[in-house]
Amino acid sequence: MDAAELLALDAEHVWHPYGPMPSTIDSLLVREASGVRLTLDDGRELVDGMSSWWAAIHGYRNPVLDAALADQAGRMSHVMFGGLTHEPAIRLAKTLVDLAPDGLRHVFLCDSGSVSVEVAVKMCLQYWQSVGRKEKRRLMTWRGGYHGDTFTPMSVCDPEGGMHSLWRGILPDQLFLPKPPGGFADEPDQDYLELLATEIERHAGELAAVIVEPVVQGAGGMRFHPPAYLRALREITEANDVLLIFDEIATGFGRTGRMFAAEHAGVTPDVLCLGKALTGGYLTMAAALCTPEIADGISRGELPVLAHGPTFMANPLSSAVANASLGILAEGGWKSDVPRIEAALKAGLEPARELPAVADVRVLGAIGVLELDHPVDMAVATEVLTANGVWLRPFRNLIYTMPPYISEAEDLAAITSAMVSAAQKA
Repeated sequence: MDAAELLALDAEHVWHPYGPMPSTIDSLLVREASGVRLTLDDGRELVDGMSSWWAAIHGYRNPVLDAALADQAGRMSHVMFGGLTHEPAIRLAKTLVDLAPDGLRHVFLCDSGSVSVEVAVKMCLQYWQSVGRKEKRRLMTWRGGYHGDTFTPMSVCDPEGGMHSLWRGILPDQLFLPKPPGGFADEPDQDYLELLATEIERHAGELAAVIVEPVVQGAGGMRFHPPAYLRALREITEANDVLLIFDEIATGFGRTGRMFAAEHAGVTPDVLCLGKALTGGYLTMAAALCTPEIADGISRGELPVLAHGPTFMANPLSSAVANASLGILAEGGWKSDVPRIEAALKAGLEPARELPAVADVRVLGAIGVLELDHPVDMAVATEVLTANGVWLRPFRNLIYTMPPYISEAEDLAAITSAMVSAAQKA
């Protein structure tokens, strides 16, 4: 079929994420991808400043990841994980434990980031059930967050500014604190620290866990906050017998300049959620890591098993390519790549501060954000960006980039220039 036939079928049958059916905006047809570039069916090349929703950190057609995938496909593409195990998953779990903050010893491999949040919450709820504290069944978070689109994660996304206000009254009723004030490099707000302590103490009897995205709030607003809030959360939750979940689906594997954002604060949560870049963007896979205390508590309960079992849990293809991706990270190149990208984003986005419609410019690690004072016109923004040879996916009032770590100077210059141009016209 030619491009016109394919796009007609796409419009008729394919429901794209966060879009109506039928779609009101035509999708771009990608023919192939290599390095940091997407080649469209009409021959145009676009620099991918999104890393395919923050996952393809090593770029496309990476020879190491390609080889790992092909080798594993020649051995075993899938096998159920109930009662069976295999080397790629075992190696992956051991590597994640070695990389993760100290104290996280057990790994539950699952299908996607949203599911890892479901599993993390289930771990915490089942822990309290198992130790005889059934009243501890609510979650607390701060506004401005995003944790996924399945039901439990939706319940801890921002209830006003997010995408899930439609489900108010249907989702579990959780507890929300104000957005964490300040930027990454700012001193913590003392009034906010006191508020954290007061509210967690007040609700400790009903709280199973506090869940937050450490340092960077992703799809809820691309906001950065001081690491000191994470240290405070760790101290307050421990003092009040409340568990702590860090959602690092977006920030894990080097994106903020550390392997995990929790390292900026030097603390370990009770449960850690990972996903996205875990497989370098090749296949869907996520993980929920927990401490021995969580696992031991569940094992002593009336139901002594974690009641969760995805069909494709620990898929060998995903596990093998994840091991290869983590192997590339272990070589350490990202430790210089991410600061290099950070410097290029800061320099390239600085001119946007002079634009009247730009409310804020912020950069941390391999994340660059232009916040406008009005919602982005998606059609206009996409037209401007693609005309400048760049693929980005703005949302709400944000034009942002999270480029692959292999992006070169000319790629980053193209991305930042396109963002500034889009901010002028969108």
